[in-house]
Amino acid sequence: MVGDHGARDPSRWVVDELRAEDHEAWSRLHRGYLEFYESTRPDEVTTIVWGWLTDPTHELECLVVRADADSEPVGIAHIRPFVRPLHGSVSGFLDDLYVAPEHRGTGAVDALLSGIQERARERGWPTVRWITRASNTRARSTYDRVAEQTDLVTYDLAVD
Repeated sequence: MVGDHGARDPSRWVVDELRAEDHEAWSRLHRGYLEFYESTRPDEVTTIVWGWLTDPTHELECLVVRADADSEPVGIAHIRPFVRPLHGSVSGFLDDLYVAPEHRGTGAVDALLSGIQERARERGWPTVRWITRASNTRARSTYDRVAEQTDLVTYDLAVD
């Protein structure tokens, strides 16, 4: 469903840095993301991640998308550098991408992805990588349009 803001138009969105006054809006968006991925500790995780994002020494950062420079965020993207020993380089990793459901299909996600590309260029990252659920068909239709799917398979090794 396309949001109330009409057809996809990334140029109508503003992508910028997360601000301290964005805390409430960011928290709502982050909780929506955690709900989608069925987090069992949303309060704790939200507190931890906000702490990382507001710590200038932490590598995680957040780009947000807004209708204009003075409005609250309707989408978030958490990015960080990651080393690629196979390539002898540092690239970007997109950990979390979430746009409020009522703004999907409006170009907000395209604007965020363009903002991520710009940040990657500024940092000299040759690529930005991310993972998503195979069943996340709506997001994957966008990802398939703007990025190349790799043949890598992801594993998690439990340490408990």
